[in-house]
This record gives sequence, C-alpha cells and structure tokens, in this order.
Amino acid sequence: MTTPTARLAELGLSLPPVAAPVAAYVPATVSCGHIFTSGQLPSVSGELIARGKVGAEVAPEAAVDAARVAALNALAAAASVAGGLDQIGRIVKVTVFVASAPDFTGQPAVANGASELLVAVFGDAGQHVRSAVGVASLPLDAPVEVELTVEPLGVTW
Repeated sequence: MTTPTARLAELGLSLPPVAAPVAAYVPATVSCGHIFTSGQLPSVSGELIARGKVGAEVAPEAAVDAARVAALNALAAAASVAGGLDQIGRIVKVTVFVASAPDFTGQPAVANGASELLVAVFGDAGQHVRSAVGVASLPLDAPVEVELTVEPLGVTW
C-alpha cells in the first residue's frame, strides 16, 4: 500500500515547513475528531509565488499553480497536528478563496489546483466536498487562500 508521503514524493514534492502565522491564530487545530487548518497562502520559503487578482494581474493558469502550493501548505499545517502526513485518513472539505477581478468567474477551475493535488496524494481518501469562493481581496494581496478540514486516522463514526 502506497502512503501519502510516498505519493507526494512520486509527484516530486515534499511537505514544506509550516508557515508562520501572519496574525493572531494557529496554523491548525483539532476539534471533534477533525483537523481544521487556517487559510494558507501560496508561499514558498515565506514568499508569495504570485500577487494580485485572478483575471487581472494573475493569469488563471498561474492561480491554479498557486492553489496547489497553498494546498500543500495546508497539508503541512494539518500534518503538524496529525503526527505526520501518513496520519491523515481522509480529506473532508476544502475551501478555496480566489481574489478575483470583477468579471472573473473561473473560481472552480482555480480550486482544481488544490483538489487535484489532494486526490493525487490521498487517492479515494482525497475526494472531498469543496467551496470555491470569489473574494475582493486576500491577505498580503495573495491570489488564493486554501483551508482544509481533514479526518485523522483512527477516527470512526
């Protein structure tokens, strides 16, 4: 059985360090048998990979990549409280906020950057419910922000 860590490596990726909060919050917490992450931005080594509104300063294709990076950051936050990536049993919900130009309506396609990464890493356990929300702006002028709700291994209902 291939683990999420092995699948991530097969994709040429690894979990980044958990991003330091930019305000008064924690990156992830556990409650009621689930892990909830704070919104994660598309940053690498503390720097945003893109800035601006999707459909204006940021091309939709670049926003898809940004959503993927933000999802990887959210996985790092979730793994930090789960005891590692392989202790995440399934992805429950993904919310993707897209800083959008007024006429941009492609938020679901942008959110696919996050969703497709999660399915690639977790297989069927990566299938999730999702919201893709267009917003006027995001912190630090980020084009996307991703938050996750995940279920750790061993949780049964």
